[in-house]
Amino acid sequence: MAPELTLVIAAVVLSLIDLVLPKQVNRSLLGWLSLVGIIISTLFVISALNPAEPKHLLDYSYRVDDFANIMKLVLLAGVGLVTFMSIGAVRQEEVPHVGEYYYMLLPATVGGMIMASSGDLITLFVGLELLSITSYILVAMRKKDIRANEGAFKYIVLGGISSAIILYGMSFLYGISGSTNLAEINTALGQNAADAMPFIYVSFFLLLAGFAFKVAAAPFHMWAPDVYQGAATPITAFLAVVSKGAAFAILFRVLYGVYGIGALMEHPLHKDVLLSLMIVAAVGMILGNFIALRQTNLKRLLAYSGIANSGYLLVPIAIQFSMVHYSNFSEFAFYLIAYLFMNIGIFAVVMVLERSTGEEHINGLAGLYYRAPGLAVATVLLVLSLAGLPLSGGFFGKLYIMLGTVQTHNYWLAAVLIGTSVVSFYYYFGLIRQMFMRSDFQSRPVSATWQLAITIWLCAGVSVLLGVIPHWVLGWIEGIFSLTQDLFFLS
Repeated sequence: MAPELTLVIAAVVLSLIDLVLPKQVNRSLLGWLSLVGIIISTLFVISALNPAEPKHLLDYSYRVDDFANIMKLVLLAGVGLVTFMSIGAVRQEEVPHVGEYYYMLLPATVGGMIMASSGDLITLFVGLELLSITSYILVAMRKKDIRANEGAFKYIVLGGISSAIILYGMSFLYGISGSTNLAEINTALGQNAADAMPFIYVSFFLLLAGFAFKVAAAPFHMWAPDVYQGAATPITAFLAVVSKGAAFAILFRVLYGVYGIGALMEHPLHKDVLLSLMIVAAVGMILGNFIALRQTNLKRLLAYSGIANSGYLLVPIAIQFSMVHYSNFSEFAFYLIAYLFMNIGIFAVVMVLERSTGEEHINGLAGLYYRAPGLAVATVLLVLSLAGLPLSGGFFGKLYIMLGTVQTHNYWLAAVLIGTSVVSFYYYFGLIRQMFMRSDFQSRPVSATWQLAITIWLCAGVSVLLGVIPHWVLGWIEGIFSLTQDLFFLS
């Protein structure tokens, strides 16, 4: 558990340093130290990749396998980029307690890493609540901003309800199986399916509703636009990538570990589970993209774009592993990596606009090509990846997922994916139209800190690189990940 312990120790040390530092001292030092802790944790995860066999703690409650390691790398990359772009860019009026902001990101990430490695309902819930509670605090940091207060209030109330729903679903699983271990629950459900099928259905739909809230999947997405708009932009980027990625990790682990394998595959429940996930995915893609068409606030537009992307990311979970198609996880992980870079990059652009113009509306992009041509070019690359145009990471991510749906004969879901992607072109190209075909009559200068500039160009470059060598990344994931060893057999 060196990766997790590194972040815990870093958070404690940073909090102590913050207490003794004079108020007039710049808190950017804490950002750099936090980044050092994240890098050390990442190195520990890399050293644990591709073990001879998965390691486990506390009777399989906590698993260190390549499923968890790949997800941890995604989470650490996300929080590392968010921390880096925040250094020197987060202002006192945006985040009154800058020191706390830096070291609150670390326990939130630890919660996500615990979720990725959970093999037990109790461990899962501990990680989930650690991530959730710290996220509530991060969103509420702008105490004097009425939008932040509104977003934080909605987030904590709805988040508390979703946690209660998840606990209720877990209680049914425990009642049926007498265990909190995912593998033992799966075995017990298969043995008791004939007598307990109604309760198994109830448990699944409760867990689906609770986890769908955590990933902002429709129709459980209503909190996302207000929270994204109210929170400080780097915190919004953290929620959009790290928090969502952790929730998807546990969705994969629980839905396959409990409902997707074993004796339950012979029952009608199995098809109903997959169909339910497909419907949630389709609703998210449709609602997210169509509602985004009417958005003028950049952060709200990206919130609805994130809801649509939650639908895309649900598709590999919703289509069953089979002899014909067994690359679900690699398709999911590839698109999640592409999603990470293109989203953090575009939120970094929003931060630049906020610092330069004080705006977070689409109009802030007006004439950007003439005011900051380099920034405009990088933004175009990010937007093209978000839209899923060829030679971008977003394009190949969606292409691999779409091919998977076709291989499993879910043609209607592939049609929804293609159709909604086409719809998204309209509002994504609206951003490009603002940059090249509209004028900023005030001629406001645009400037970015060097950390923000590096983040934007790094994310844009990786988005293009993922579109140039997608097979290398996909091959790397498939070469490390083992379906039976890292996902199915939890004990």
